Amino acid sequence: MPTVKNATALEKLSSPESLEALRKDIQARSRQTKITVTMCGGTGCCASRAQDVMDALRSEIKKNRLEYDVRVRITGCHGFCEQGPLMIIDPGNVFYCRLKPEHAADIVSRTLAGGEVIEDLLYTDPVTGRKARTESAIPFYRAQDRQLLSLNKLVDPLCIEDYIGAGGYAALAKALSGMTPAAVLEQVKKSGLRGRGGGGYPTAKKWAECADAPGEEKFVICNADEGDPGAYMDRCLLEGNPHLVLEGMALGALAIGAQHGYIYVRNEYPLAVRHARAAVESARAAGLLGGNILGSEFSFDVDIARGGGAFVCGESTALIASLEGKVGEPRPKDVHTVVQGLWDKPTTLNNVETWANVPSIITNGGAWFASKGTKGSKGTKIFALTGRVKNTGLVEVPMGTSLRTIVFDIGGGAPEGREIKAVQTGGPSGGCLPLSMFDMPVDFDALREAGSMVGSGGIVVMDDKTCMVDVAKYFLTFLRDESCGKCSTCRLGIDRMLEIVTDITEGRGRLEQLDLLTDLADTVAAASLCGLGKTAPNPVLSTLKYFEEEYRAHILEQRCPAGVCRSLIEYSIDAHACTGCGTCARACPHGAISGGKKQPHVLDASLCQKCGICISSCKFGAILVA
Repeated sequence: MPTVKNATALEKLSSPESLEALRKDIQARSRQTKITVTMCGGTGCCASRAQDVMDALRSEIKKNRLEYDVRVRITGCHGFCEQGPLMIIDPGNVFYCRLKPEHAADIVSRTLAGGEVIEDLLYTDPVTGRKARTESAIPFYRAQDRQLLSLNKLVDPLCIEDYIGAGGYAALAKALSGMTPAAVLEQVKKSGLRGRGGGGYPTAKKWAECADAPGEEKFVICNADEGDPGAYMDRCLLEGNPHLVLEGMALGALAIGAQHGYIYVRNEYPLAVRHARAAVESARAAGLLGGNILGSEFSFDVDIARGGGAFVCGESTALIASLEGKVGEPRPKDVHTVVQGLWDKPTTLNNVETWANVPSIITNGGAWFASKGTKGSKGTKIFALTGRVKNTGLVEVPMGTSLRTIVFDIGGGAPEGREIKAVQTGGPSGGCLPLSMFDMPVDFDALREAGSMVGSGGIVVMDDKTCMVDVAKYFLTFLRDESCGKCSTCRLGIDRMLEIVTDITEGRGRLEQLDLLTDLADTVAAASLCGLGKTAPNPVLSTLKYFEEEYRAHILEQRCPAGVCRSLIEYSIDAHACTGCGTCARACPHGAISGGKKQPHVLDASLCQKCGICISSCKFGAILVA
């Protein structure tokens, strides 16, 4: 196989023409490769032993003397996390999933050497039972429009040549060789791109305000401090395609007149930190960062800063304070960060996904991007689809796609024959929407009107075994713990809301507390300093609005309809269904279950802690919850 040069060994590129010549050379060498094996190396697949699979595969390739015919590369996340580890073999685009190291020998001998497709390693559609040979034949992928995520599988994040060969840095070369900063800004404006970090602020408007702000020294910042439970879109983009983010930042810096940028990434993302650092180093070595990029007068460089994991540091002013070495607390936005940001200099801050969209906008034109999505929400959006759904993973769809399409067509609906009850969108500051609203379009404006938000892009699916009061309690607990405490409305208001919801889940609730809860939520939303506090009431207000009957059942009937809230439920064993197998007794950590062999067992309610372990261990449905 033609080897790919070490990224840091590239000669410094001195012009757009030299970049294009290198690209053609890389593509020509790539065409000489007989077989390419692409393994997903995202965090999810790595946790499922993807590296062990790859090590075994390389060992078998060497044993079979195929090193010169096969290129093996590990890329970023492919999105279908529930089926990992994933592998694609070209030519043929053969898609293997749920791989184990012991599969390596067959893959090499039967597929790489023999050209055979191994049926047992293909994806099986749970509805039809049919095998799918390629990604395009899988419903999870077929219903998406993967403008950003599709690039992950083309690029080894540690190899700049992969990115250049796939068209990388062409947008930057185009901007430097034939566009003014104003022209770059105009294309972003035509695109209608809105910030993907939560608020949905028009990107071009933010850039223009920063460009017009007085001062010679300006900064751009990439916010990779993704802290929402269940959200990992930015993580996978930065892990899988860091050069795409760097190129977007460079284009933004050109548009506003900045010469320096920072990627602020949480330290809990070690793979993203490593790949971002490697990308910066290789881009500098290639002359794509630093002074006089591609022989132009434009100079721009990037540093990596690691965050300590505070959720509040996802807020722009708190992030900037942390970057300056101060406590990560927000400040009033009487003067916006585009005028007075990092070290009191004009600063443009966008999240990973926003920056990643910029190169394709410059390459294809703003009108191309604006052709996707809705009137007020353009382009595609990546969502992390998690919870009680068959197909979990990263989903990229045009803005305006319905919740029903995302949850049922892409997600496959609920597992185990359960019924979907709701989704929670927008992370802990988002809202919970019932099944009756699943035909609504997912965009910035429609979700906000419904009492939720796009947020960073988390979609948590909930089935009929989910208690919506408990969901509100969970997110309030998270937000209370993550509040910086600077303003009293957030610090005290969230805590008081949590006290009321906790009372309700533990059987101490009173009906009049529902009005108090609403008043508290309105006050916190109106008077809090930053976005964390202003949106913290969303889980409470949305569950009260759409699931008030569950609150009333907890208060008036002392009953949790979903059987979740421990103080309101009792466990027992159905003597008719129990076979006396003893599995539940052996699994119970509290010794609450007893009984003879092949005799119906008995549960001692005084010892039972209602942990649910017995339910998950019983194969006969003999554990009752009432």
